[in-house]
Amino acid sequence: MASDKSSGNVGASVPLVHKPAAAGRWRLYLPCALFLALRWPFFASAQEVAAVTFTLDFPGSEPSHYVISVSSDGHSAYESDGKLSPDSEADPFHLNFSVSPATSKTIFDLAKRAHYFQGQIDSNKRGLASTGAKTLTYKDAQQSGSATYNYSPIAAVQQVTQLFQNLSMTLEYGRRLQYFHRYQKLALDEELKRMEEAAKENNLQELPAVVPILQLIVSDSTVINPVRARAQRMIERAGLSQR
Repeated sequence: MASDKSSGNVGASVPLVHKPAAAGRWRLYLPCALFLALRWPFFASAQEVAAVTFTLDFPGSEPSHYVISVSSDGHSAYESDGKLSPDSEADPFHLNFSVSPATSKTIFDLAKRAHYFQGQIDSNKRGLASTGAKTLTYKDAQQSGSATYNYSPIAAVQQVTQLFQNLSMTLEYGRRLQYFHRYQKLALDEELKRMEEAAKENNLQELPAVVPILQLIVSDSTVINPVRARAQRMIERAGLSQR
């Protein structure tokens, strides 16, 4: 009988052992579930970021190779093998920067108009002068497209190509200005003259990306005043380009 009572007590105690364990597991799961619920918008938005990439390979040009990638959230990257002076060798360059919402919207609107670069975009006409092998690539969570061309008759492709080429020109100016400011200040005047002319001809894109080096030049008392004045004018133009 004693053994029956003992076994009955053990049987009765089983729920008392499992209930606290189950409650403990819920106490562990709830914070995890709450964390995922709060962070889900972040994970979802990260997955929805799209990117457009432009690549140019044109031996003999300057730079002969560069790649620009722009994400739909504005985060961008640039890589090139541009020379810092005509007599120097190619010097790999990498820059992370941001484009304005207006520029990002323009790029992705043009990508949409060009059907996200799916299919043929090159004219395939013989006898056209080579302007370099260009590749446009689009990628998001649902689709991707990529096409290589020398010349395209598609207006949207022409426009986005010009935009990327102007962006590369701007970033290369900023790169050379940074080098000259550090090692060859006498070269700043001629470089800024060329940059001003390019800006007047609307050949530059996203001037705010190079404002930091322009500000360094303006604030440097060892740089001659005419050069600092040119840099200041470019800063003011950069402000106008954002409006």
